[in-house]
Amino acid sequence: MNTNLLRSVVYIAALCGLYLSTAMLIPAMVDLYYGERDWALFAICAAMVGAISLMASMATRGPPPAFSKRMGFLLVNVLWAVFSLVGAIPFYFSDLELTFAQSLFEAISGITTTGSTVISNLHQVSPGILMWRALLAWLGGIGIVALGLFVLPFLRVGGVSFFKMESSDTGEKPFARIATFTRAFMAVYVAITLACIISYDVTGMGHFDAIVHGFTTVATAGFGNYDNSFAAFDSHALLWVSTFFMTVCSLPFSILIVLLVRGRLDALRDPQIFVFLAYLCTFAILGGLYNHVRNGIELPVALTHSFFNFASILSTTGYASEDYTLWGPFAVAAAFFATFMGGCSGSTAGGIKAYRFVILFNIIVTGLKKLIYPNAVYSVRYGNQNVDADAQRAVFLFISAYIFIWAIGSMGMALAGYDFATATSSVITALSNVGPGIGPLIGPVGNFAMMNDPELYILSLAMLLGRLEVLTVLVLLVPMFWRS
Repeated sequence: MNTNLLRSVVYIAALCGLYLSTAMLIPAMVDLYYGERDWALFAICAAMVGAISLMASMATRGPPPAFSKRMGFLLVNVLWAVFSLVGAIPFYFSDLELTFAQSLFEAISGITTTGSTVISNLHQVSPGILMWRALLAWLGGIGIVALGLFVLPFLRVGGVSFFKMESSDTGEKPFARIATFTRAFMAVYVAITLACIISYDVTGMGHFDAIVHGFTTVATAGFGNYDNSFAAFDSHALLWVSTFFMTVCSLPFSILIVLLVRGRLDALRDPQIFVFLAYLCTFAILGGLYNHVRNGIELPVALTHSFFNFASILSTTGYASEDYTLWGPFAVAAAFFATFMGGCSGSTAGGIKAYRFVILFNIIVTGLKKLIYPNAVYSVRYGNQNVDADAQRAVFLFISAYIFIWAIGSMGMALAGYDFATATSSVITALSNVGPGIGPLIGPVGNFAMMNDPELYILSLAMLLGRLEVLTVLVLLVPMFWRS
């Protein structure tokens, strides 16, 4: 491995650590405002991380090498590892008395926008800790969108170029320069966050709750301030507001930018948007009707909770308005399979993602046609674009690796003594970055506090694998990668 490449990766990671240490001052100020003593914890952690990051950046400063695929793979993994470790420090040294595995799990859950938690009695936790969880998720959302739009297409991990898929059917980039696009993305991301916070505040949340939930809704992370999530508010208006923003933030951000900045409605013709909204409405309507018929819940109420909870699962946010596993077997099965699916590429959502289902469906249709007319020439298309062989291969590699890792992880959790539902759903909810699983332990009204450290390490790795699109991490296990 080129030493100049390693030096550059460490330098960039140190700069990011420096930025994250600065972000620790925000929860410090929140605790100081509310008169909590944890403000000193965040101030000390910020100083410690900032000093180490500054020294590391000064020691590794130098001319950067040309950006390559090898550098991209290594940089993405190192950055997320640094974010996770730095994010865990305040949790570990807080009064919560978390083990290192629990602290790391909480930080990874935030930075990957998963939303699973090992902290109980959230209403008694200091505002600074709650803000730090939300801030990790919000910053993680920025990194995830940047990863999906700029890095993964170059690495050929995400299949067809996201820029081409998400800009418009013309195949042109929505903006000529990446710097312009980045500024537009940040403006849209912040604007949607402010709109979400204000909407929550107007419809009944307190100011602090609105800020925290606004951050974690836009990041599709699901961290809240109460153990029973949105059931603590008992407001249907809040549920519909949250459903709207969770759905919007599951759409490709490049499309949102083209739509909001340039007013181009044709950008919404992206096939993955139609597919995502179609299976969201299908799950939600069927779930609402099922709850209405089976349990006698009033139809408007049943549809409200169904749309909210299935939007939460499919957007991989992880909020819950009630224990939907009590609706009946169909709701449990639907929630389990919805956990695999996820939102759109280039959004903050996780999961397999809708565009892969579009490509996979077209590959199957094309293959069936070839069985009938073997000598005919058919192309796999995504909208008006051809999907090349490399992109098709990437889709198959991703889905195969995804299922394989889920199976291996589930068996590992079963060996640790967990029942089938807990073992399988805990791994897929981590791999898809959803948050809650199935069952009384980790279901919508549970959390991961009762799990032991080895299982938390397994799930932490699964969260990172899912967020970094699996192949980005697995490529580091190939010996060829490390050869000069």
